[in-house]
Amino acid sequence: MSMEQEYLIVDGYNIINNWPDFAGMRSQDLSHAREHLEEILANYQALSGKQVILVFDAHQVKGQETVENKNGLQVIYSGQGKTADQVIEQLVYNLSKGYRVTVATSDWLEQRIVLGKDGLRISARELRLLVMETIEQSKQHYRKGRQQRSLSNYLTEEQFQVLEQLRRHK
Repeated sequence: MSMEQEYLIVDGYNIINNWPDFAGMRSQDLSHAREHLEEILANYQALSGKQVILVFDAHQVKGQETVENKNGLQVIYSGQGKTADQVIEQLVYNLSKGYRVTVATSDWLEQRIVLGKDGLRISARELRLLVMETIEQSKQHYRKGRQQRSLSNYLTEEQFQVLEQLRRHK
């Protein structure tokens, strides 16, 4: 088994309830908050290279557990009678045998269970910082790449002045 693959399992509603980004959304339109979190995590997955699994609690909703793929992000809704915590615990148990698994939740009891199953844990606040840092690094990398593509980066000062005079028709 490969230890190169890294999984990040996210306790969806725990994150929505803890990130200030969702303060207005969660009381007005919870589906919009879920979709926004999915977008953020799909971007984070693409930038970080980690496989992200987002789990939402649907134990009070009729129906079976569903698994959806949204922009490469795996989104799981627990089925009727099964909590998101139970889904997360099963995922940690199955994946930690061959992969590095981190669970993002601020649920203290869930964190303890994850640690007991050889998983790692980060809080909702730590996940937010990690996501923001990854996005900022991506922006810096993009800006640096744009600057390096400029012709002026490859010219001597004398060459640059000659071309500048030609550009200004002097």
